[in-house]
Amino acid sequence: MPLESIATLLARARAGGYALGYFESWNLESLQGAVDAAEAARSPIILGFNGDFLSRPGRLAAERLDWYGALGRAAAMSATVPCGLIFNECPDDAWVGRAADAGFNLVMPADPAAPPEEYQRRVAALVRHAHARGVAVEAELGELPCGAGGGEAAGGAMTDPEAAARFVAGTGVDLLAVSVGNVHIKLRGEQPLDLRRLEAIRRRVDIPLVLHGGTGIDQASLRAAIALGVAKVNYGTYLKQRYLAAVRAALAVDEPNPHELLGLGGPRDVMGIGRRAVRDAVLERIGSLGGSGKA
Repeated sequence: MPLESIATLLARARAGGYALGYFESWNLESLQGAVDAAEAARSPIILGFNGDFLSRPGRLAAERLDWYGALGRAAAMSATVPCGLIFNECPDDAWVGRAADAGFNLVMPADPAAPPEEYQRRVAALVRHAHARGVAVEAELGELPCGAGGGEAAGGAMTDPEAAARFVAGTGVDLLAVSVGNVHIKLRGEQPLDLRRLEAIRRRVDIPLVLHGGTGIDQASLRAAIALGVAKVNYGTYLKQRYLAAVRAALAVDEPNPHELLGLGGPRDVMGIGRRAVRDAVLERIGSLGGSGKA
């Protein structure tokens, strides 16, 4: 089916008391696995790719953004459940603008290093650009700590409720991602959210709220957050962990025929193994968002 309007997806989620899962993809197999899981659960889903990663100047090969937009739209068109498509977390405004032109129906400018006034001005300009094309915009206020080092999460700043209200009013964004104890790239374990802060933000901000760092949020907090108005939850780290574990195990076998490992689609094909690993990982989490059977 065609890409579903983000506004429609969010309105249904808020009315139904569930959250949409964004399960981030990085190649064809991970995208297929996310769709496979959503169809198995009969759940709406947000598909998409990481704009920060794709736009990084240090990449050894430049990425062609139009290809990712076309791939995501093709996945949605073939899916039997409603799908949105996000260009996620990008600090490069030119890339965000191009993504709005390339077929993504949700874009997210994110630049924690920018001064607050500058970031608000840039987001407001991107909102005007995106809305003129029927594309929704998500932005983030506050900064999530990062757990990529494997130890105690570093950095971060909690979202201030009053600042959040001013930011939403000043930019016209459609979704707001918040920092309330969630952690980016949490490699092990889960932790609770600051639900009091989340409730204070909810009282001042009427647009749908988003939690990044879904991998490390404990289930009780997640349920409470959805009840408080969180309408989208992002997952990425644990998907790649599961994918890599499955592919590494598959490559550990002694198989001289490369076609058995790449392309034949049999039990040893690492592309199929990666796809199924992502599917199973998404199925573990998508039900906790409450959207199963809502497609």
